[in-house]
Amino acid sequence: MYTVTIDDHFSAAHSLRNYRGKCEELHGHNWKVKITISGKKLREGLLFDFTELKKISAQILSRLDHTHLNETLAFFKKNNPTSENIAWYLFFEFKKALSSYPRSAVRLRKIEVWETERCMASFSETGDE
Repeated sequence: MYTVTIDDHFSAAHSLRNYRGKCEELHGHNWKVKITISGKKLREGLLFDFTELKKISAQILSRLDHTHLNETLAFFKKNNPTSENIAWYLFFEFKKALSSYPRSAVRLRKIEVWETERCMASFSETGDE
């Protein structure tokens, strides 16, 4: 199995509902996002072009960049904008984007969302990551 991973980032504010601590107040992060895809077959020596994966990432993360997550996206109006929920949201956004790529036999393996250098949450569909 081959894997390809890229790192990207976005900056956004959020406030955690029902947290009962300082993170319940509006604050921001420079979020780091790691996207990992996998597949069994290479096409012309590549699993997936890094440049194309970066384009997908730029399109998706631009919707979150420099926003107040609680107020910008319907998903976060209903779901607390925790790192875990951001990872879940991004996983399905990337999965949808990758499924529209012709001739691509890759699957989204995992999304990692780093709130700080030392704090990360991830989501994978299979749970075996």
